[in-house]
Amino acid sequence: MFTGLISDVGEVVAIEQRGALIRMRIACSYPADGILLGASIACNGPCLTAVDIGTANGRTWFDVDAAAETLARTTVGSWVLGTKINLERSLRIGDELGGHLVTGHVDGVATIEALNAFDGMTKFDIRAPTVLAKFIAEKGSICLDGTSLTVNSVKDSLLSVLLIPHTLAVTTWGGLKRGDHLNIEVDLMARYAARLVDARS
Repeated sequence: MFTGLISDVGEVVAIEQRGALIRMRIACSYPADGILLGASIACNGPCLTAVDIGTANGRTWFDVDAAAETLARTTVGSWVLGTKINLERSLRIGDELGGHLVTGHVDGVATIEALNAFDGMTKFDIRAPTVLAKFIAEKGSICLDGTSLTVNSVKDSLLSVLLIPHTLAVTTWGGLKRGDHLNIEVDLMARYAARLVDARS
């Protein structure tokens, strides 16, 4: 489990095709001795497993494997050398829950349709997959590229979020543009509420 609060921005520094798997190496600023083999790390939203860990050129790196399901449902398959990645370590009992409960199980890919920068902030208009629209509510929580955000407005599958200067500075959001794709995970509580409604009807 995660909170959607980004703790580091990593960088893809190696990509290797291994049959149906893609192995990627992500450089980060986490201490190498603080990452356990098999640890879960949210990488732009998807929960990926650290399968190897080391240091090089003054930076820590960890390797992750992306399989068919991850490649089909997320943006991971489009990552290239140099791609910046929002990172979050898994939640520990006793940690502050500052965002919302995030599983790292991405539901699909959304697209930035427009953005408007003002007063150091940026408002993003984002098109979610139509099938996810029923899980998105105004003032509800949503996870986009691993970031816990509040939905400002929603109409059908078009939603808007507002990013403050701090978030733009410490995540990948400051470099995003119209047409970019985002990993989207809907709120866990909204998913269960909708399932209960469906079951009752």
